Amino acid sequence: MARFRPPRRLRPGEEATLVEHLGELRTRLLIALGSLAAFFPFTFYVHEQLVEWLMRPLPEGRKLVTFGVTEPFFTSVKVAMFAALALALPVILYQLWSFLAPALEEHLQRTVSIFVAIATLLFAGGVAFAYFVVLPRAVSFLVNFDSDLYDINIRASYYFSFVTLALFAMGVVFEMPVFLLALVRLRVLSADTLKRNRRLGIFLVVLFAVLLPTVDPVSLFFETIPLLILFELSIQLASVMEKRWERTWAEEAVEL
Repeated sequence: MARFRPPRRLRPGEEATLVEHLGELRTRLLIALGSLAAFFPFTFYVHEQLVEWLMRPLPEGRKLVTFGVTEPFFTSVKVAMFAALALALPVILYQLWSFLAPALEEHLQRTVSIFVAIATLLFAGGVAFAYFVVLPRAVSFLVNFDSDLYDINIRASYYFSFVTLALFAMGVVFEMPVFLLALVRLRVLSADTLKRNRRLGIFLVVLFAVLLPTVDPVSLFFETIPLLILFELSIQLASVMEKRWERTWAEEAVEL
């Protein structure tokens, strides 16, 4: 019986055939999917607690309804799957990073690995911000909108799709500082470029906020403000870090 061997990370500049690259990619995908499968039994076991946790943003007295025989089961599976994906995210990011690392110079690999760790923390911060700040106001506004005109019933599958998508979207958007700093570190962008295009950046930030699942004006306001703060913070951090990196680049150029 063949034993499973974890993929070996290639060294910078090490050559490999297309078949070897595809084999490594397949193995890393299997590890990522395996981590998701490993977490799913646990998240499904505690799905009742997860469902209750996601229902807390609902206004007091509101209950969810289901239609059809299978909806309660598949709704719980959906919630458990999203929770397993959130728990498996560090493993997935590590596998992605390990696959891409050989394409970078060796001294950049430590930087990118740090960015991956910070990205995980920022994702968690974005999810927490969405859950405690954005969702209670957004859900309250949406489910009570024109309540005197309609008999509003909230379908469970639609509600949990909306909530989980909003949480994940906010978690991804909160990683903006890491994304911009990584581009500066890799010399794709510069701090001066970000400063010169600040207005365009603000427009894109607002556009991203509008495209998030929470479409009401209340949640849009609470989403836009922290994103603008993160964007401005990214510019200031890029200015500070770029100066340090420029000294490192100059020292490396002298050594060469």
